[in-house]
Amino acid sequence: MTGLDFDLTEEQREFRDAVREFAEEAVAPVAEEHDRTETFPLEVVRRMGDLGLFGLPFPERYGGLDGDFVTFCLCLEELARVDPSVAITLGAAVVLGANPVFRFGTEEQKDRWLIPMCRGKVLGSFGLTEAGAGSDAHGVRTTARLEDDEWVIDGTKAFVTNSGTPLSEVCLVAAWTGGGEISVILVPGGTSGFTVGPAHSKVGWRARDTHELVFEGCRVPEGNLLGERGGGHRELLETLDDWRIALAAVGVGLVRGCLEESVKHARESEIFGRPSGELDALRFEVADMKVAVETARLAYLKAAWLRDRGRPYGTEAAIAKVYASEIAPSCTRSAAQMHGGHGSIQGSPAARFYRDAEMLEIEGGTSETQRLFIARDLGLPSAEP
Repeated sequence: MTGLDFDLTEEQREFRDAVREFAEEAVAPVAEEHDRTETFPLEVVRRMGDLGLFGLPFPERYGGLDGDFVTFCLCLEELARVDPSVAITLGAAVVLGANPVFRFGTEEQKDRWLIPMCRGKVLGSFGLTEAGAGSDAHGVRTTARLEDDEWVIDGTKAFVTNSGTPLSEVCLVAAWTGGGEISVILVPGGTSGFTVGPAHSKVGWRARDTHELVFEGCRVPEGNLLGERGGGHRELLETLDDWRIALAAVGVGLVRGCLEESVKHARESEIFGRPSGELDALRFEVADMKVAVETARLAYLKAAWLRDRGRPYGTEAAIAKVYASEIAPSCTRSAAQMHGGHGSIQGSPAARFYRDAEMLEIEGGTSETQRLFIARDLGLPSAEP
């Protein structure tokens, strides 16, 4: 009988350490400014492209590094440790933009879009969410009809990441294509009838680019269909499973950043003439953060490991996401309180992490949605159709 092996490979460790160094040298110094001004970190993103991060989990044939999903998630954790907005920008570009093109696209579509995506020259966005639809893809109201060998798209998408940056050049749009079928269609930026709304101002992840997208008689060639007609629901479900693992990795990095800030504060601050770290109440809170980080990391690594081996991982992705997204608000709240007045001041890492953490409970499907998936996998009866 062979035992479990929890060691990373040498290549995984080296890539993780390189991204950690990059995060500390290039991301951390500008994180507060981009958060305060709600500006997209374009130069940071371009440098991530130069490092090959956007192509990490894709084959060399398309300009990628032929890495695995575990390594990619480790990189997201390192980035989120100093700036979750940057981690989300990378995660969405790879998981929601590039990966569906890699999985379901034609070779022509891959040559046109995936190669520049892997190089970080182009960002793709994922147009699923609407005012009445998110995790429930069947709630989509956007439509696409074939007319003279073109798709004519009408509808509105909400909260679309990476949709209005200088690098944003294509959106993957989920739409009803007739006959009760949902399909995904590639819509290049600048297409007539495709309008990018003003950037949203958000509570957290303030440096993440997010917009509403409007399609009014937007026409694209029939060949812009991604995958099979009517295969959109399956494509969306597979994409969202990957996104949940990525979000869990971001959550772990975020809490880890809070943990490190809290340890530093406990060592350097005093209360009643004694080091804060001597107080059992504070020590226990910090210890609980460490427990949360280690447990959540094991959950996302297991889901990513299963994915890399081609095994079912949807339930594990939901477990990782729901756990990471729920420890994040509780741990960051403890960290902010531990920092006292400093934890409530804009510009303090503890305050920024506190705001960013709440976004995790919503993005990629709420915690309630994840529990529905987990319960369904357990064979519990459901009132859902």
